[in-house]
Amino acid sequence: MTTATSSDVDGSGSTRTVQRICPLCEACCGLSLTVSGSGTQARVVAIRGDEQDVFSHGYVCPKAIALKDLEDDPDRLRRPLVKREGRFVETSWDEAYAEIARRLPPLLAAHGKDALAFTLGNPNVHRLGLGLYVQRLLRAAGTRNVFSASTLDQMPRQVASGWMYGHALTVPVPDIDHCDFLLMLGANPMASNGSMWTVPDFRGRAKAMRARGGRLVVVDPRRTETAAIADEHHFIRPGADVFLLLGLVNAVFDEGLVRPGRLEAFLATEDTGVEALQRAVAPYVPERMAARCGVPAEVQRALARQLAAAPRGAVYSRVGSSTQRFGTLNSVLIDALNILTGHLDAEGGAMFPRAAAFAANTQGKPGVGRGLVTGRTRSRVSGAPEVLGEYPTSCLAEEIETPGAGQVRALISVASNPVLSAPNGARIARALSRLDFMVSIDIYLNETTQHADVILPGLSSFEEPHYDVSFPQLSCRNHARYSPPVFAPPPGAQAEWQALLRIAAMLRSEPGADEAGFDLAAFDERLLADDLRRLAAGVPEPLQAAMLDALGPVPGPERLLDLALRAGPYGDRFGRQPGGLSLAALKDAPHGVDLGALAPRLPDILRTPSGRIELWPAPVAAELAAVDAALADAPPALVVVGRRDVRSNNSWMHNLPTLAKGPERCTALLNPDDAARHGVRTGDRVRLQGAAGRTIELPVLLSDEMMPGVVSVPHGWGHDQAGARLGVAAQRPGANLNELLDDRLRDPLSGTSVLNGIPVTLSRCAG
Repeated sequence: MTTATSSDVDGSGSTRTVQRICPLCEACCGLSLTVSGSGTQARVVAIRGDEQDVFSHGYVCPKAIALKDLEDDPDRLRRPLVKREGRFVETSWDEAYAEIARRLPPLLAAHGKDALAFTLGNPNVHRLGLGLYVQRLLRAAGTRNVFSASTLDQMPRQVASGWMYGHALTVPVPDIDHCDFLLMLGANPMASNGSMWTVPDFRGRAKAMRARGGRLVVVDPRRTETAAIADEHHFIRPGADVFLLLGLVNAVFDEGLVRPGRLEAFLATEDTGVEALQRAVAPYVPERMAARCGVPAEVQRALARQLAAAPRGAVYSRVGSSTQRFGTLNSVLIDALNILTGHLDAEGGAMFPRAAAFAANTQGKPGVGRGLVTGRTRSRVSGAPEVLGEYPTSCLAEEIETPGAGQVRALISVASNPVLSAPNGARIARALSRLDFMVSIDIYLNETTQHADVILPGLSSFEEPHYDVSFPQLSCRNHARYSPPVFAPPPGAQAEWQALLRIAAMLRSEPGADEAGFDLAAFDERLLADDLRRLAAGVPEPLQAAMLDALGPVPGPERLLDLALRAGPYGDRFGRQPGGLSLAALKDAPHGVDLGALAPRLPDILRTPSGRIELWPAPVAAELAAVDAALADAPPALVVVGRRDVRSNNSWMHNLPTLAKGPERCTALLNPDDAARHGVRTGDRVRLQGAAGRTIELPVLLSDEMMPGVVSVPHGWGHDQAGARLGVAAQRPGANLNELLDDRLRDPLSGTSVLNGIPVTLSRCAG
């Protein structure tokens, strides 16, 4: 257990303990906060893991302790900022909204709704108000130009799930608490605490797996923190996961290891079934794949046999495998391995969580649905297909730069920092400076928001209620947990959901939306009634009215949460299921409600038109022509990959003293053989240059944990830009890995940028 403490604030010695869910990463750990004082003098003086939490059982990482730094950060914005003559000045909320009303609606009236774009960052899925109300704003705007962090991270996984099972968040996750054999590619849950897999205390769970005789095997170009605790680690050439995965699937067929068991009844036939996949992978024997991926053929075949022989096994991959040219194909092949060996939807295998609220695979008619459709529109400049209602983030700059009908002239950024998080951030920064108008909803004046005309800050995480909308859909055990606010917001402060809803009202031309005193609660009430009518289609209107009354009069995200819980798979159905879940029930359970271990869910989770698992989707099958072309390419001499650190998963975390202290983390990790070849030693500064000619400089550390021919640089750094106000981060700004990357390279099926395996040259800096 890790604890943060400070002295009592008011000197009275009076303290209280409250429970809270950590909102900083996917592990969603339960916390116990010690609060001293009362009223405006109340402060959090200690943070520790909640040992009674039904999901995390007391585990926390350093990020949770840094929540106190975030609460007290002097750089965190607390009042709106408006840019006047090139300088930001603090202003009132009414004045900030007046500036938006004065400039944004007329601009869209003149140039059309697609003149507005949105960028959505990672915190949108970590804050209840943002997660629920940003969708209201997007619907009100009606623009095609939406860009998010998904195309810098997990979109291939979501596209694969959409095509195979019918919905982008029907994602199988390892049932690690019952697993005997776990094969992991491009993932480092020791640092990330899981990714598209909510798994607090991965170390403890992996240790328990090994104690019962299970095995963990990691394939990664770096011997990561996760690989260090594994039973086996195998190097792989970055960007070559597709060749290893094709070799593994081929070996499963070639050695007669195909045993889908009960899954056979749920598999599609003909062009998207087992026979089609077998024909497709026939040329990709492990002996042919070995030279290209760097994993020997005998290792590939041994891994296939171990997976097939495991009573309860699973294959799991993450960012390293997603952010590649064949990211979507990789995700499909991962699931194909689990399906062919009978480990999908089986205890100890890759299973589907059953979330208490907001999960599409618990709603509507089970077993059949519309499925995922992509490419309904295409981006104006590059023609990139729409995926899940958005375009690739790497297309943002060109949509602003390129004149013509539909040119992006205004932007609303919501908790996003693409200048640091996306390839060729310098180009994005130049593009942002050309916008006619920009609004940011953010708690910092950072590398991206410095280009805004208006910045609207949200509350601190301690001043808002919390419920994880997305992560129970990815959790290693079913649960439901809610956190009420720890403190009342300061007088006059507003939550992000209120800002999003107010701008939505302006874009919908709601009467009075541009005036002080707009009745936001009445507008929220109308939208909630619309939601309820859609959810309760066919229910008599008097009963709908009774349901609406049961949700209470207080506007905001808690009413939406209550609606989703009560209508969800464990809900009280507005009194028809006594003892079922509701927001009131969660408020009475401060440590959460345990909903049990993962259980088989097929065929109910399927939402494909056929009602079956589409094992080999046609768009993925068409990728093999590009795979054949890539097979003929010689591997580059040196490539760069990213790196995660448990203390700095996101760029804004570099401004928190608890996480920033200690050794410098923005370093280039290099194998000693590569260092000798380039004439560098630990401590030297090196210059890395990408194919586009852009360079970064940073200190080098030599480590045999790196595969020869690979250099590793962490993402999210580069805090040396004038105009940002991140005092702690600026002391050790680091270098921006994304400056080396080509913003034209992406997985064409998902729009995800290629962030790993990029060729670079390395040289020692003089002096």
